[in-house]
Amino acid sequence: MKTILVIGNGMVGYKFCEKFVAQPKHEEFQLIVFGEEPRVAYDRVHLSEFFENGDAEKLTLAPRTWYEKNNITLYTNERVTNIHSTNKTVTTLSGKTFAYDYLVLATGSVPFVPPIKGVLKKGVFVYRTIEDLEQTMKFAESIKGGKAAVLGGGLLGLEAAKAVKDMGLEPHVVEFAPRLMPRQLDDDGSLALQTKMNELGISVHLNKATQQILGNGSIQGMEFLDNEQLAVDMLIISAGIRPRDELAKTCGLEQGPKGGIVVDNTMRTSDPDIFAIGEVALYNKMIYGLVAPGYEMAQVAVDQILGENTQMSASIDMSTKLKLIGVDVASFGNPFTTDDEAHTIVFENKLQGIYKRINISKDGKLLLGGILVGDADDYNMLLQLYQNKMTLPENPEDLILGARGGEGSAVGNVMDLPDEAVVCSCESVTKGAICCSVIDNGNESLKSVAKATKATTGCGGCKPMVSDLVTESLKSLGKTVKVRICEHFDYSRQELYDIVKVRNIQNYDELLDAVGQGHGCEICKPVAAGIFASLYNETANMQQTIQDSNDRFLANIQRNGTYSVVPRVAGGEITPKQLMAMGRIAQKYDLYTKITGGQRIDMFGAKLHELPKIWEELIAEGFETGQAYGKSLRTVKSCVGSTWCRYGMDESVSFAIEIENRYKGIRSPHKMKGGVSGCIRECAEARCKDFGFIAVEGGWNVYVCGNGGANPKHAELFAEKVDKETAIKYVDRFLMYYIKTAAPLTRTAAWLEKLEGGIAYLQNVVIHDSLGIAEELDAEMQRYADTYRCEWKEAVENPEIRSRYTHFVNSNEEDNNIEFVSLREQKMPKAWT
Repeated sequence: MKTILVIGNGMVGYKFCEKFVAQPKHEEFQLIVFGEEPRVAYDRVHLSEFFENGDAEKLTLAPRTWYEKNNITLYTNERVTNIHSTNKTVTTLSGKTFAYDYLVLATGSVPFVPPIKGVLKKGVFVYRTIEDLEQTMKFAESIKGGKAAVLGGGLLGLEAAKAVKDMGLEPHVVEFAPRLMPRQLDDDGSLALQTKMNELGISVHLNKATQQILGNGSIQGMEFLDNEQLAVDMLIISAGIRPRDELAKTCGLEQGPKGGIVVDNTMRTSDPDIFAIGEVALYNKMIYGLVAPGYEMAQVAVDQILGENTQMSASIDMSTKLKLIGVDVASFGNPFTTDDEAHTIVFENKLQGIYKRINISKDGKLLLGGILVGDADDYNMLLQLYQNKMTLPENPEDLILGARGGEGSAVGNVMDLPDEAVVCSCESVTKGAICCSVIDNGNESLKSVAKATKATTGCGGCKPMVSDLVTESLKSLGKTVKVRICEHFDYSRQELYDIVKVRNIQNYDELLDAVGQGHGCEICKPVAAGIFASLYNETANMQQTIQDSNDRFLANIQRNGTYSVVPRVAGGEITPKQLMAMGRIAQKYDLYTKITGGQRIDMFGAKLHELPKIWEELIAEGFETGQAYGKSLRTVKSCVGSTWCRYGMDESVSFAIEIENRYKGIRSPHKMKGGVSGCIRECAEARCKDFGFIAVEGGWNVYVCGNGGANPKHAELFAEKVDKETAIKYVDRFLMYYIKTAAPLTRTAAWLEKLEGGIAYLQNVVIHDSLGIAEELDAEMQRYADTYRCEWKEAVENPEIRSRYTHFVNSNEEDNNIEFVSLREQKMPKAWT
């Protein structure tokens, strides 16, 4: 039996063992592992969680019994001091000698401590091990309420800053470079992150070279090269890593000029029987401080030892996503392309601290890289588009602005990915493997798929995408899928709707306390806002912090950061006086104007601070909000009907106005549109709407569940030749039933497709009252109609709401970065470069 010695029991050393014992041939080898720390391997990626619960066991990757069960001999607290490659033995600090056939160096790295005068003073710590954290926490207790600095504004440094804040100290981040996370973010991305950190009470000091630690015995401050000083009571150094390569010197292994043990694409060092993996390995002249490359190196070493010819990827993907201090930060591909290399598209919302940048190839076909700060929900799909060189949508800006028309995701469905797409880069798990685990191997939950494939068990960044793949795979088998809104609520929207109603829950915090967990997210908050609005006819001005971007400011944000203004023009009928008023206001504020397909007028290009002024004037002229931004009724389109048209069978304009005014303001799972046509010639396109009425001989035909957009769908005939009152009653009930039961962001057509029994079932519920809820539906719709309020009128008349319309949190200054150009005598956003 051959012997493999693994020096290092960190994440990569453990991963080597895990992958090795999974191989059939592992029983032909004896595996012996040495770890310097007193505990078994643990998860350093989530080290900051130790501050939250102080439970080191929760970070443990596998208990000692796992090593015993797999016949692995584990020595903890045992440091290997020498390698004798000539006779293939190692010796330890305790004087023991071990022989090997193969040696695997997984010694990792140590924190880089800059040679700063006074760095050994009491109160100066590093951030690497659980023992480091325990010492830091103990010292923090002794300076409770004091100030602490973190030297280093990289990934780990910002994690440390969060830990400092959680310890009740005043946190400061000191960074030598001119921006935070200089390897991942550009200047604007760094500024967005810095603004967020400042809002959270974390001070950031950039361009600061520390020349000495002040204090007599204990740290009292830091002095920088520009002679400025920062008074602090504690310092955590997180200024990078240095590979633990000292063992290489004991046996003459080739090293890089700045450290690290040189390896080839088989992970072999200059001695063919010695392998190096993880942060000690210098591959392609680089040390990789991420866990995913380390895991790939472990797999390569395992396969090479077992006689397989697996080789390391020629280039290493350094894409990363994490939540820093509650702020999503991600970068992928090449985030720093130049103008010669790519077209760059940037979206920035300074008020919300969101910065997004994507780099598109010159021919517009490929995504080359990008940066996301403040909102990284689309990271996984963007990463797949980049890694798999997938075709981009016609308008690539949709990738970061979202599906502004609300017709599905701009980045496509997760099932559109090729089977070979690597979804979990830490464990190299493909989309095909995940789907196979569900469909062929019967793993029907995220947990069971993770256990079987190891997907999501590394950094966890792929969890949302793996969850989607599990759901879609189950659907393909025709199985019922438990739909949860998100990780914070183990309920569907319909279940949550009923919970809020039955328990009379009045706001999001109350809901989270009652049936949720954690702090909520950008998925569940707007869903909850919609439920409160649906149940209590609450405007979007209430509970502002849980509204989505457009609802928060009662306007659709456009690609250059300006907003659109869309007054309601019920039924498309507008007087000459109203037209002139609208023209005057548009001219005064220099707004671009355009007639829409919904028979109203959009005015584009309004700056955030102008919105209340514009709406104040519009309301004075008799207008009210058209709610073009909301998940609610948009328009009811009509033809001129029997009033003017010689073919008209009935008066369609008056009917459309009545309907639009009846349903205006009602919040729903998605936007809704209606149409009224005066005859079967269908000039109002009523059969392309969520609900439509067509005048025929003997009454009105009622249609439901149609839509235009990316996936057009003709509405289905719901009732024939009914009088107007009956037609309204049916649509009242239809809409209320939809509002109560549809999933978030589901149009009526998609909802009907999933409704068991389809249109016949819906007719039974609405027309024949098969569920006995018709009276309730009627009453709820009437309550909506009776309690409507124009939310823009509410906003301009309420000083507190009106004060929200500023470009910056702490200043009333305008955003001067918005640029326009002239086109056809109107202004347009300046094209992206």
